[in-house]
Amino acid sequence: MPEYLIYLTTGAFVGIISGLLGVGGGLIIVPILYFVFLAQGQPVEHVMHMALATSLATIIITSISSMAAHQRKQAVLWPLVFRIAPGICIGAWLGGLFAAYLTTNILKPAFGVLELLIAIYMLSNYKPAAHHSTLGTGKLSSGGIFIGTISALTGIGGGSMTVPFLSWHNIGIRNAVATSAAVGFPIAVIATATYIYSGWSVDNLASPSLGYVHLKAFAFIVVVSVLTAPVGAMLAHRVAEKALKKIFAVFILLVSLKMILA
Repeated sequence: MPEYLIYLTTGAFVGIISGLLGVGGGLIIVPILYFVFLAQGQPVEHVMHMALATSLATIIITSISSMAAHQRKQAVLWPLVFRIAPGICIGAWLGGLFAAYLTTNILKPAFGVLELLIAIYMLSNYKPAAHHSTLGTGKLSSGGIFIGTISALTGIGGGSMTVPFLSWHNIGIRNAVATSAAVGFPIAVIATATYIYSGWSVDNLASPSLGYVHLKAFAFIVVVSVLTAPVGAMLAHRVAEKALKKIFAVFILLVSLKMILA
């Protein structure tokens, strides 16, 4: 299959899943781009960094589209977004800088393990019991730093961690998914900027590129994901998500094993 068709298909899938489940497109984009870039003969030592950076760059655009769709349903809790954003930004910056010092041989299995844990969590249908404790500044700051750091290190928008975190603190699932979509924006912006900075002077990267961001892959994925993210957000308010979550969980379970064992 031509690479542009792979990028377009990925973008369509990413947009729908992002809007529907609030888990972020990185769970799909990163492994696909890793294997595509590897097949293209990109420098092995930078392949994972390119996949992570390009994934985060696409999430900037996808999160805007998904966030706008959820906002039309008045589901985004903006006061919560603004309170968690400082910690998110600090974490995304730290994670992006730290990733530059790690090799593909470390980043790839680490990403695989994270996907495996997320898949097991989704398949288990475990839902953390809601706690009525308030989300104070300390919890939001520490939670935001953790989510931002892990998201930048793994190229995801943070939804797979933000949604359970908010649900744990008694935020309804619809509001948690919508707020997660909004939180994904600052994560992606800060982390992408950090990857661009870290890869600016690296030689032998794919052309055209901006730091570690592969611009061709970014463009093709974004073109479609922007169109399909609102579709996913619309479906989130209309259909039961249980079966879809199971199917998606099995998909990322298989992908995670491929990333760990390949």
